[in-house]
Amino acid sequence: MSNAGRVSVGDLEVDRLGFGAMRITGPGIWGPPADPARAIALLRRAVELGVNFIDTADSYGPNVSEELIAQALAPYDGVVVATKAGLTRSGPGVWEPDGSPEHLRAALEGSLRRLGVDQIDLYQLHRPDPKVPFEESLGVFVEAQRAGKVRHIGLSNVTPEELDRALAMAEIVSVQNRFSALDRGSQAVLDVCTKRSIAFIPWFPLAAGQATSGDGALAQIAESHGATSGQIALAWLLAISPVMLPIPGTSQIAHLEENLAAADIALSADDLDALSRAATAARPGR
Repeated sequence: MSNAGRVSVGDLEVDRLGFGAMRITGPGIWGPPADPARAIALLRRAVELGVNFIDTADSYGPNVSEELIAQALAPYDGVVVATKAGLTRSGPGVWEPDGSPEHLRAALEGSLRRLGVDQIDLYQLHRPDPKVPFEESLGVFVEAQRAGKVRHIGLSNVTPEELDRALAMAEIVSVQNRFSALDRGSQAVLDVCTKRSIAFIPWFPLAAGQATSGDGALAQIAESHGATSGQIALAWLLAISPVMLPIPGTSQIAHLEENLAAADIALSADDLDALSRAATAARPGR
């Protein structure tokens, strides 16, 4: 990962390829994995390979991802662990927002306990809840930061307008939105983050395999580099903004190693132009 560089998350500096720990749980991001020992080995291998930013959420499992991270990595020497609150689960594949202050305060205490820490490095609002005023939800994060339970505050799944409102209340050091070479719906948010040096954490960064012209461009560029389409998608993210912090997730060590090798791929100006044109062509109907 030597070529990936580093990105600032508040006063923390991390390598620009992290690990998203959603898929170390059971099917549907529900319950424990079939082989918890393999999940723990995967997390430890990520750190061995230089990953020092792990992203999770209380809703992954729920609770399972945080528990496995603690078993594998505590006391987190040199590793930044980011988690999230604001989504609840009632079954596999089911996600419901709950941004009520009562829920968020309880979620914070649960994450602190499961991770075995007194302070969470980066605590992110998982998704604004349309039933709760945005400032009311975010106020819990500000309160927790003042109490010393949260070091830095981040947002996820927000609009540019919501980011502006949050910045009026607190220092926001990261935004985690869906974004990839083939899905640039959050470009306006990325532009704000790049301008203001806010880390941008793209989720679903390997959005490939869809029947679009964009996939064809990824495949062609991948072939020219002797790489996979997924590696090119990650290399593109690293190339387009200095605040980009991709967190590709997997449950397989071989796939983890493949993802991290993307840091060594240098895309040419022609490659970047081809991907830009492909994304424009792929956008209708998405």
